[in-house]
Amino acid sequence: MEAKGRVFKYGDNVDTDVIIPARYLNVSTGEELAKYCMIDIDADFVNKVQKGDIIVAKKNFGCGSSREHAPLAIKCAGVSCVIASTFARIFYRNAINIGLPILECDEASEDIEEGNEVSIDFTTGIITNITKNKTYQAQAFPPFIQKIMENDGLVEYTKKKIGD
Repeated sequence: MEAKGRVFKYGDNVDTDVIIPARYLNVSTGEELAKYCMIDIDADFVNKVQKGDIIVAKKNFGCGSSREHAPLAIKCAGVSCVIASTFARIFYRNAINIGLPILECDEASEDIEEGNEVSIDFTTGIITNITKNKTYQAQAFPPFIQKIMENDGLVEYTKKKIGD
């Protein structure tokens, strides 16, 4: 499994309230949530993001409330992966559950810049900054998480397993 896209860069402590503000939680689909993704930190994000693009942030990405809406908004906006130095644990679990790939990599988080083109090999954990011709090593997903990602999240993975 791989991803490739242009980077949107953010700093420390990007919380779930700026990823998807509470005032938009009354919408019923991921596609609707995506229209408001990152609106309070980057008002033009939804107009610029393209399918496959990547978010890179620093420490504690996804802190704040435990709502699944935050990773769902990011995923439905077309983001293929979030790379950060660290993630809030509940965001990390919610992202895996809905099939949004996320990687922790301090070096990549610090070195990758807004607008860089990046590719990611989820099997090996290798992040390649195509713009800077540099690579970074994140921890690869264990095989069971790779299967969850390949099946678009835990619910779909479980449905497939039960059907087998």
